[in-house]
Amino acid sequence: MTERLTAQDYPIAEKRPELARGRQGKGLDEITLDALGRGAVALEDLTITADALRRQAEIARSANRPTLAENFERAAELVDVPQDVVMAVYELLRPGRAKNAGDLVEAAAMLRETYGADRMAAFVEEAADVYERRGLFAFRF
Repeated sequence: MTERLTAQDYPIAEKRPELARGRQGKGLDEITLDALGRGAVALEDLTITADALRRQAEIARSANRPTLAENFERAAELVDVPQDVVMAVYELLRPGRAKNAGDLVEAAAMLRETYGADRMAAFVEEAADVYERRGLFAFRF
């Protein structure tokens, strides 16, 4: 990603389709019903990539939407994290689910050390601090 994208490049699929590529490198023009019928399109061709999410973050930042950009950047880190791991961390982040801050700190360490998801780990660590201050560790339901 050497070229800077701006809000004028949104939506990428329409304004910059040459940048929209699936995980196996196929462009949008290669993902057709005919190709699907021939078996030339796989699920991997349809899933979002970390690059696509980082591009969306760049566009959001240029549109003065820094919080949205941060969300896209965290999402980019999660693309290669197994779904069961993502769901387990999500469950811990629901108020009243984690027993204590240690549960969230442990999840953050795993995201950082196993998957290199530093931004997401920092988010989970921040949640641990906030939950501690607000007393959200006690099971509430």
